[in-house]
Amino acid sequence: MRTYNIHKPDAALLDAIRHKIDNLNKPKGSLGRLEDLAMQICLIQQTLTPKLNNPCHLLFGGDHGIEHEKVSVSPREITWQQMLNFAKGGGGVNMFCRQHGFKLYLVDVGVDYDLSNCHEIYNRKIAPGTANFIDGPAMSEEQYRQALDVGAEFVDKCHADGCNIVCVGEMGIANTSPSSVWMSLLGDIPLDECIGAGAGLDNAGIRHKSDVLNRAVNRFISETGGKADTNTVIRYFGGFEMVSAVGAMLRAAELGLIVLVDGFIMTACALAAVRLYPEAKEYMIFGHVGDENGHRRLLDLLGAQPLLNLGLRLGEGTGALCAYPIVESAVRMINEMNNFDNAHITKYF
Repeated sequence: MRTYNIHKPDAALLDAIRHKIDNLNKPKGSLGRLEDLAMQICLIQQTLTPKLNNPCHLLFGGDHGIEHEKVSVSPREITWQQMLNFAKGGGGVNMFCRQHGFKLYLVDVGVDYDLSNCHEIYNRKIAPGTANFIDGPAMSEEQYRQALDVGAEFVDKCHADGCNIVCVGEMGIANTSPSSVWMSLLGDIPLDECIGAGAGLDNAGIRHKSDVLNRAVNRFISETGGKADTNTVIRYFGGFEMVSAVGAMLRAAELGLIVLVDGFIMTACALAAVRLYPEAKEYMIFGHVGDENGHRRLLDLLGAQPLLNLGLRLGEGTGALCAYPIVESAVRMINEMNNFDNAHITKYF
């Protein structure tokens, strides 16, 4: 298993960054979260003049064995159909990538369909979906390592092209189920408080989903004695696309890249990454809070303040992409606003 050399950004520049922000020609603190974002980005990049270069979006696709338990209103084939739709440029993720100038990487790490003839999708298929975790681990230790490595591989591709900000998304029917379990076990929250409607389950469907997931978790606790480490929890319940996202987040933090975090599923991946390497959180910007039950509480677990609240629950990374202009505004603020001295304005605080 690879290890990651992730450090909290050096705080030596903190006073200089604060001085620069406080001396822009505006009332102190008047640009609110933009000032906090600018501070975070300056610390990540260790500069008073930050830049956003060649933004990239990584979208990992994979299917889930737990889908066979009818825990999602959407059928399994939606995963591969949407991956092909993304390859043709027709998805929400494509629209926002085009709008904000992100290079999109589509990666098949475990879709239960042969996508090898689609040259717009990178073939890194580990298996045609994970095993059903109601019966045992979703993936083997070797498959877990492979999925982490795929995530790191694609961050390296982005970094080699001069990218310093990455966004991560997913496509995998039923992946709110493993996300809910990760949230419960890694966040020490009762499982039923972590389970929502996913793509649109009704109340009866949510009750069925809860029953299935509780049976799976009870089996896991019985097998492990309730003493499983973080890697085991991630591997036992995760999807290939989710573990690849964890690997991408960790590698991005290791390289000092900004990481834009999307909705419920990607926030669950962020929680997994932070449980493994707490310093990784310093590199994360949380794009939005969505409508999926538990997302707000998951953000609270991480001490994260999302930038947007638009009622989104599409996934794919779309919410994080929507938040990108706010990140860009923070960078423009610290680079382009005049200060009191140069503007010949009396500093009044």
